Amino acid sequence: MKKKISIKDIAKLTDTSITTVSFVLNGKGRISKEISKKILDVAQKNGYEPNRMAVGLRTGVSKVIGLIVENIGGPFFGEMAKVIEEEAEKDGYRIIYCSTNNNLQKGKDMIRMLSQQLVDGYIITPMKGLEKEIQSLVDNEKPVVLIDGYFPGIDIPHVLVNNYESAYSAVSCFVKSGYKNIGLVTADLGLVQLNDRVAGYKAALTDHHLKENNKMVLKVPFDVNKNDGAALIKEFIGKQKQMDAIFFTTNYLGTMGLQSIRDLGLSIPDDLAVISFDDNEIFNLYPPGITTIQQPTYEIAKSAIDILMEQINSRQLDASKIDLQIPSKLIERGSTAAKITA
Repeated sequence: MKKKISIKDIAKLTDTSITTVSFVLNGKGRISKEISKKILDVAQKNGYEPNRMAVGLRTGVSKVIGLIVENIGGPFFGEMAKVIEEEAEKDGYRIIYCSTNNNLQKGKDMIRMLSQQLVDGYIITPMKGLEKEIQSLVDNEKPVVLIDGYFPGIDIPHVLVNNYESAYSAVSCFVKSGYKNIGLVTADLGLVQLNDRVAGYKAALTDHHLKENNKMVLKVPFDVNKNDGAALIKEFIGKQKQMDAIFFTTNYLGTMGLQSIRDLGLSIPDDLAVISFDDNEIFNLYPPGITTIQQPTYEIAKSAIDILMEQINSRQLDASKIDLQIPSKLIERGSTAAKITA
């Protein structure tokens, strides 16, 4: 493995002092163009890379942003991470990616690790229990933007889809097509975005004069594997004989639900109409096409990095009151076709 070249090595190769090399590489001092070019050419030829932590300690700027999300490998967060990275690169910033997998201790450890790396700002998917750690970042004047969630009552800038209105529109879509016994499958997590989706579902039932029935709501443990989750949903559907429509609050629950419906030998939408949160390829291809709530991934990610960069570049920006809840798009497909009544 090739040894990394140091400032000391460059000084020897160019027959200059360490101080002169340091001045040239950091754009300081009045060094002649000839010597500067000689030093920069040698540095480039030998692949010199500055120690970012050392640079950060010296200048207070690391040009690194910490991104902490639920699961960087998932399609939703993966797409957002791509946008955030591309936009950050335009300002010369790099991204350190971290996934919490909704594990509180892991989330705390990630924030602590990034703090030690002296990152310039944070984009974080919040989870219950991280309030103290995230507030500490803000108190230490570190720019923070929350993405895909927020802490009620705490003024930290956040960007996410309007989860309440999205769920409300899903129920309204069912009602428009003639479905009245609408069930809900959600994850058993204390995430505010999921709570907002459940609240939107319940409000729509009330506004459409439909009776709320707790037996038609299933909360699936977050850490359940795919087969066990599908079995729980299958049992739930099997017990609710009157249910003619079902809304899944996440796409992984939606895919489990499709497996359960298939195993039960039910037909979509003749036996059960379906809507899932988060559009992806499987919902478009699965016959007869599954109606979904499409999150504005690009807009969420672009807004989050823009707000963060504004904080980093302009310390005078008061971002604490920024609350962006971006509208979603209802993609109607065959799974919510009008109900045929005898």
